[in-house]
Amino acid sequence: MGCCSGRCTLIFICTLQLVLALERQVFDFLGYQWAPILANFFHIIIVILGLFGTIQYRPRYIIVYTVWAALWVAWNVFVICFYLDVGGLSKDSDLLTFNISAHHSWWSEHGPGCVRREMPQAPGVRTTESHSYITVMGCLMDYQYIEVMHSSTQILVALLGFVYACYVVSAITEEEDSFDFIGGFDPFPLYHVNEKPSHFLLKPMYLST
Repeated sequence: MGCCSGRCTLIFICTLQLVLALERQVFDFLGYQWAPILANFFHIIIVILGLFGTIQYRPRYIIVYTVWAALWVAWNVFVICFYLDVGGLSKDSDLLTFNISAHHSWWSEHGPGCVRREMPQAPGVRTTESHSYITVMGCLMDYQYIEVMHSSTQILVALLGFVYACYVVSAITEEEDSFDFIGGFDPFPLYHVNEKPSHFLLKPMYLST
């Protein structure tokens, strides 16, 4: 009963992680955040693997998911430090875009209540764009805090997945050990009846006189 309850909870957690990962992937694509895009891609694959292992009673797959859950927590801690400018990191750098483009978080211009203001180029300035971005005003919440909320949610769900994955692996292992102990996997039964070969049964018996 405990293993079944743990499996059902872990299946729910993995499904929730898939939904959250897909939602995050969409916004990271809109912001051209290449490092988070790759991280989300691997996260989706491992979560699917863990979900399959949970459904099919494959503890090795669940162990892989457990290790990834710990790495996923570490990654999201890094993202939080990046957007909060902790440890020499700067949210204005192009670290998450691999310096390929100057794009930043999609929420920096499209957050709740944000108004993007543009003005024509100054005379004599030649650029490929007809308008120059000036500023974003009126945001109800700064974009870095939205990213921090996303990462904090990922950490919370990943920690729950880590705990329940460890519990499910332990429960499945105990069930396999107990089944093996009672002879479930023993090719030779505990009570083996020795049967005489058929040619002994057909051989006539002679009584000595």
